[in-house]
Amino acid sequence: MNRWKDVLISPTTSIIDTIKIIDATALQIALVVDDNNRLLGTLTDGDVRRAILNETSLTDQVQTVMNREFTSVSITETRDNILALMKGKQFHQIPVLDENRCIVGLELLDEILSIKKRDNLVVLMAGGLGTRLGHLTKECPKPLLKVGNKVVLETIINNCKEYGLYRFALSINYKAEMIQDYCGDGKRWGVEISYVHENKRLGTAGALGLLQTTTDLPVLVMNADVLTKVNFQHLLDFHEDHQSVATMCVREYDFQVPYGVVKIDKQRLLGIEEKPVHRFFVSAGIYLLNPEILSIVPKDEYFDMPSLFEKVLEQNMATTVFPIREYWLDIGKIDDFERANGEYDEVFS
Repeated sequence: MNRWKDVLISPTTSIIDTIKIIDATALQIALVVDDNNRLLGTLTDGDVRRAILNETSLTDQVQTVMNREFTSVSITETRDNILALMKGKQFHQIPVLDENRCIVGLELLDEILSIKKRDNLVVLMAGGLGTRLGHLTKECPKPLLKVGNKVVLETIINNCKEYGLYRFALSINYKAEMIQDYCGDGKRWGVEISYVHENKRLGTAGALGLLQTTTDLPVLVMNADVLTKVNFQHLLDFHEDHQSVATMCVREYDFQVPYGVVKIDKQRLLGIEEKPVHRFFVSAGIYLLNPEILSIVPKDEYFDMPSLFEKVLEQNMATTVFPIREYWLDIGKIDDFERANGEYDEVFS
């Protein structure tokens, strides 16, 4: 998974040593980084051959011939967009950078085209009442509502499948039989589905205390009313690279004050800011948890996800946030449900 770390080199590495590194790996590229892991340039076999034709000495430093105008993608880029970019530019590999332009991965065309199975368990919280959707959920649980040409659960499962995820546990309560009858064991979608039965309301994390499965891999937990194109491979890699035990996906939320905000010092007017916009990060309802975190969840008790993260923070365990900039929509309200139907074909087809 982290083979790309084998091809990180400094700008002062000689060209001949860089060639040896390229030849010793199957990645066909070297990544030139500074002391903070920021990507400065790349070098491929083609760059080396051009340098030779230009009579460049192979003892020169790689920074003299590296490609400084490299193409990269953000850690939040979707798999479909990355694949389209690589096909369009005929790239076999493309660096993945975070918001500080530090290298965090390397996408390989062969790996994208041949999806490898991941044994990580995906827990979908599908037991909610969906009361904010009014009449839509009186006879049908929210995860079985149809958005576009598929029910919400099927779209979520298909998105996970794109990244090789195939093991699912559905936490169910409201109209549980309908969800079980529709999804079954998951074979018709080529996945494995088991169920966690909530006999009472357990909050957004309580069902994790009922899991019977044992695993040594991070568990992906996701609300079953979230439609997103988040790149789960990047999320898993991010979690591992930061040696995190709990990662919360977050998204930006803007709130505009509809009035002029007055700044004062006692009775003195200092200024007026007209309709300022405040930006926050909010939870996106997607989490990646190491197995040891599950033991923190009390058995058969109401427990919310913020309380779980508070417990993790109290124990000074490594927690991280993964910003989502891909498509994300919570269909908890009528207007969001209608919006999802209007956008579905463009985003998911």
